[in-house]
Amino acid sequence: MALTAAFSRLPDLTDLAPRWQALEARADASVFLRWTWIGAWLESYAVRPELLAVTDAQGRDVALALFGRAMQPRLLGRSATLLLNQSGEASADRPFIEYNSLLTAQGMEAQAIAATLKALDRRNDWRTLRLAGIPPGSTLLAISARRKTRTDLSPVYQVDLDTVRAADYLSLLSANTRSQIRRAIKDHGGALPTIARATPADIDPWLMEMQALNQGRHADNAWDDAGFRRFAATLAHRGGDAVELLRLTDDGGTVGLLLNILHGGVAMNYQSAFAAPRGAKDKPGLLCHAAAVADYAQRDLRLYSLLAGKDRYKQSLATCEETLEWWQIDRFSPRLEAEALLRKILKRPVSA
Repeated sequence: MALTAAFSRLPDLTDLAPRWQALEARADASVFLRWTWIGAWLESYAVRPELLAVTDAQGRDVALALFGRAMQPRLLGRSATLLLNQSGEASADRPFIEYNSLLTAQGMEAQAIAATLKALDRRNDWRTLRLAGIPPGSTLLAISARRKTRTDLSPVYQVDLDTVRAADYLSLLSANTRSQIRRAIKDHGGALPTIARATPADIDPWLMEMQALNQGRHADNAWDDAGFRRFAATLAHRGGDAVELLRLTDDGGTVGLLLNILHGGVAMNYQSAFAAPRGAKDKPGLLCHAAAVADYAQRDLRLYSLLAGKDRYKQSLATCEETLEWWQIDRFSPRLEAEALLRKILKRPVSA
């Protein structure tokens, strides 16, 4: 099938939404490529990425994606950069896309990506392409380039809920993690926290509570950013059954809140906020995730995912994992060649 890939200015979102959702109905795509996520991102930030549309001979969409354009800093100056489903602005990319690719009609992935790579190759206005959070072995990496560098490899720690249903969850964890959770359960009255799911009226106050609980906890706190707060609220309000905001409590009050995304039998913990520990050995975060695992295991889901991140607590809770990759793809330019040589001399990695 002959396909045509073309870039254009971003349409009005009221026009793009039904077009995106129509293709989504024919796709087997990650939640990060669906309008629940993409629409919330575009509405929450003042970004105007280009639209890539891959169409068939009848003009019907076969694949859609967004490409941000930015002059991104490099070691020896700025490089004209395209970014898949990102903007190139650090604040606007704070939602942190994962399982990234094109939104593609099922069965047309290889042809759509081949057409996309040809269209990218024809463009002469970029020197660097950034691919964030793509699965290993993505055919997007088949693009012709001077240099392809994997800048990061992140585990995606998960809990296999089928295994949890067949055995006690704590028995699947290390002795240290098991002990920490059991001690926390004891400190919280001898049981896991009770889970409540937000109604539409609960969403805004519960998100404000998440913001308050995260205040001062991190050097670079996403909840300090108004755009991110809009994004989280849009996601929670418009996600329907695909997004859950959970509040976990016991007799002592709030233990924590979890903002989770559900798709394809997987519950993904996207954001969290926890009350201060009630004692020296209290672990409210571990307690809340253990409660979520127990709840989702009862609901017949396949996996509880903690999404990408190298945090020790994610590893301690997991029973399995997969990986995502971040790539920097450079075309030839004298400046980038000089940078590569300098990095080699200084033994300085690309991520530095």
